[in-house]
Amino acid sequence: MKIRVVVLISGSGSNLQALIDATASADFPAQIVAVISNKADAYGLVRAQNSGIPTELLDHKTFASREEFDTALQNKIDSYEPDLVVLAGFMRILTFQFVNHYLGRMLNIHPSLLPLYPGLHTHRRALEAGDATHGATVHFVTAELDGGPAVVQADVPVEKGDTEDLLAKRVLIQEHRIYPLAVRWFAEGNLAFRDGKAWYKGNVIPPHGIKVN
Repeated sequence: MKIRVVVLISGSGSNLQALIDATASADFPAQIVAVISNKADAYGLVRAQNSGIPTELLDHKTFASREEFDTALQNKIDSYEPDLVVLAGFMRILTFQFVNHYLGRMLNIHPSLLPLYPGLHTHRRALEAGDATHGATVHFVTAELDGGPAVVQADVPVEKGDTEDLLAKRVLIQEHRIYPLAVRWFAEGNLAFRDGKAWYKGNVIPPHGIKVN
């Protein structure tokens, strides 16, 4: 039995595409049952429609408050009865009540080696700091922005002459590798969230996640 996944997006949906490609394999233990965007022009909606996946638009600008939007979003998500909610470039700060409702069954991907560089402009910050290594992290979502326990990380060497765009493109390649992997682990029952920590096959995952390089 495949687990049911709802994916939330705001933009182009390249990580969504990586998940769509992964779930197209007969042996992948998860299926995407809906893709929901808060932006009508998100190309990820087209990606989903091209793959026959139901899509929903919920424009946050039509709601009076963040709480009202999150309540409506939660109701829409729950109508699909998902086992897992996946954030794939969903550019919204989520309320505590929303996060708590999905605690332990919501994943996010962040373009840095968390806990380094939560928030925006991660590639610029890594370059400005002179880091030799950058990368991406899949983590469980908690109320702290980009602060939930790491599940898996991929390192990306910073090369001489790197720009933000060049570094971002190489990091994105790794994002497309590790996000389907984390979803597979969860779907297989090997990945769990307990006591504020991420667990893999019954063992606590180290603070920086499982390295896959």
